[in-house]
Amino acid sequence: MLRSIPQLADALSLPADAVVPWGRDRAKVDPSVLLRGPGRSGRLVLVSAINPTPAGEGKTTTSIGLAQGLARLGHRAVAALREPSLGPCFGTKGGGTGGGASRLHPSADINLHFTGDFHAVTSAHNLLASAIDNHLHHGTGPALDPRRVTWPRVLDLNDRSLRRVLVGMGGAAEGVPRETGFEITAASEIMAILCLASDAADLRARLDRIIVGSTRAGVPVTAAEIGVTGALMALLKDALWPNLVQTAEGVPAIVHGGPFANIAHGCNSVLATRLARHTADWVVTEAGFGFDLGGEKFFHIKAPQPGVGGPAVVVLVATLRALKMHGGIPLEQVDAPDAGAVSRGLANLERHLEAVAAFGAPVVVTLNQRPTDTEEERSTVRVRLARLGVPFAPANPFGAGGAGCEDLARAVLAAAPAVAPIPTPLYTAATPIPDKVRAVVRRVYGGRDVLLGKQARADLARIERLGFAHLPVCMARVPGSFTDDPSRAGAPRGFDITVQRVILQAGAGFLVALTGEVVRMPGLGARPQAERVDLVNGEVVGVG
Repeated sequence: MLRSIPQLADALSLPADAVVPWGRDRAKVDPSVLLRGPGRSGRLVLVSAINPTPAGEGKTTTSIGLAQGLARLGHRAVAALREPSLGPCFGTKGGGTGGGASRLHPSADINLHFTGDFHAVTSAHNLLASAIDNHLHHGTGPALDPRRVTWPRVLDLNDRSLRRVLVGMGGAAEGVPRETGFEITAASEIMAILCLASDAADLRARLDRIIVGSTRAGVPVTAAEIGVTGALMALLKDALWPNLVQTAEGVPAIVHGGPFANIAHGCNSVLATRLARHTADWVVTEAGFGFDLGGEKFFHIKAPQPGVGGPAVVVLVATLRALKMHGGIPLEQVDAPDAGAVSRGLANLERHLEAVAAFGAPVVVTLNQRPTDTEEERSTVRVRLARLGVPFAPANPFGAGGAGCEDLARAVLAAAPAVAPIPTPLYTAATPIPDKVRAVVRRVYGGRDVLLGKQARADLARIERLGFAHLPVCMARVPGSFTDDPSRAGAPRGFDITVQRVILQAGAGFLVALTGEVVRMPGLGARPQAERVDLVNGEVVGVG
């Protein structure tokens, strides 16, 4: 059922000279193929979810299964997905390539080093950090204030010990002492830039615009002034090209880019999505965590990018486990049958349906089935959605692959209008920044208001003074709750969201609003997935 790389390329009508094999089972695709003809203008299906449990609800597995289901019904479909980070792979969630009969191939390689895109982003980010410290050491170039350097370092692993570090210790020969820290590579502004760039020229311009700190007088210093943009471009040369792989059933998959949706914008690259639309009739993509995080950011940050646009249909993934969690059941008990808890937890799903409706997009709900599900629990979901008039189709992507997603595929085809609706944003570029955040809190989260901390107010004043108030807002928030308190599951109302900081990412083109206790460098749990990863008879096991 698996195809060779030339067969995959032929299935997407990609010219041979645009496909560069990267070993036996993956390839890089030259994005200049987008300029060679009009292509197919494939229709987007955005897969999102309700607020997930810590292990996730199988959104990627459902996305892959749906692409396979569409292909089984005779449609030219492709999955356009993000690349996994090593942080979750060795942390709580494990791999990010789907599971069971709905899995990307080669799964272990994609979960680990793949084609080196994450390493390229890490190297580019840290080269810029090294060049900044070199300027401070030699006193050359822009008059950066060491106390006002805002560019951290990154690493694609979970490591809480690196959140705050001191560099330049040991005397004058070792550099300028200062406090800095590490973030995970998925939170790097360069990762966001790679995923939003429309071509190499746009990538260069965005890299130049990165603000790395300021002078003692508060004047911003950009990456262009540091003088290593050319070197960053060299490091990112191959990483800019999307990756071609396949699903377990031989359906083409374009996998590229990997920002997290709780601390970044949570979508795969613009180039990968455009390439998928160019080569297929149906493109299944996803946005990280729940619709309140990745889905909202898809509409406000990614959809406006040239060649992307809004989805024909949004698919909301739910599981009975997550519904029971939102219905008040402790995580360790969510596998036990409880139709009453499912009924209570449906309030969380309904809040997400309201959020999707606010953007004017058609929606289909799917229940990602598990062996512990009962018919009474499934019926509770079915009856509620029928009363709401929302299309519903359970799916079994893990156990049955594309065959287990044919009903979902039919529901998507039936729900899609002839022309994808133009998304209705919740705010405009002219909306004041606090009101942008307020619009998301009220219309997506169901909250009451926004509280701005002292540092956030100072950040806003600076951003407005520098002329960047027109940018969209990227909310950094916990994924398991509509609030900034991870312990508040369900669908609470009347809460406030506290914004601690507002970080300007001029290269990426958005403002990151940090809320609650969100950290940009995760830590490992007491028993991380890394303890279960091994190499057995030449095969990697334990990464999902």
